[in-house]
Amino acid sequence: MNSILQAVGQATLVSKCVLVLLLCMSVASWAYMLGKWLSLRAAQTRAANGLILFDSADMLNSALRRLEQERNSPLFGIARRAVREFNRLNKTGDAEKLLNDNVRRALHFGIAEEITRLKSALPLLATAANTAPFIGLFGTVWGIMYSFQAIAQMKSVSIATVAPGIAEALIATAVGLFVAIPATCGYNVFRAKLSTVEGVCITFAGQLLNRMQHEASGHTAGLAFAGEQ
Repeated sequence: MNSILQAVGQATLVSKCVLVLLLCMSVASWAYMLGKWLSLRAAQTRAANGLILFDSADMLNSALRRLEQERNSPLFGIARRAVREFNRLNKTGDAEKLLNDNVRRALHFGIAEEITRLKSALPLLATAANTAPFIGLFGTVWGIMYSFQAIAQMKSVSIATVAPGIAEALIATAVGLFVAIPATCGYNVFRAKLSTVEGVCITFAGQLLNRMQHEASGHTAGLAFAGEQ
């Protein structure tokens, strides 16, 4: 460990700047991954629980009231868009005629909106995963160039004189990989979690549309739901 710190201390200014940049990227990536892990885990749990509660309710209004208890759930935002469109159609008297297309589009927009919100700033993690190795490689190339210039000024060259400069340069590549590998793993894990949440949202949208179709065929009263106005 001391040898690594000593090598970093003897690195060129450009190499040190590269290492500082990679360190900042690493800290930002880990902080983002921790926050995103907590938010996606919460969204996944809320969506799964909300789907169970919605499916177990006998009446649509009762099911919607259960969704109102967890407004941070992705299902709440989806249902809000759909209920708003359903009530708008009820006012025109064309609920049964337009329900399938109009509410289906509202559900589609609601799912897209919730997934976009959940994957916010995820491209930043992908950027760190893709660029960190190249930034580290730049630091390595710069360090090797500097070492070769120092070697050219020496009258005699041996492994003992060449090795420290090459080791200093290779540290940048190692740090770049240290940043990129966790970021790549985190990105893939989050994409998988997002796919799971999206699948639950699609299932919920289908169930909600079916219930709305039964509601429209039964009577024309509107649905009471928070935020649908």
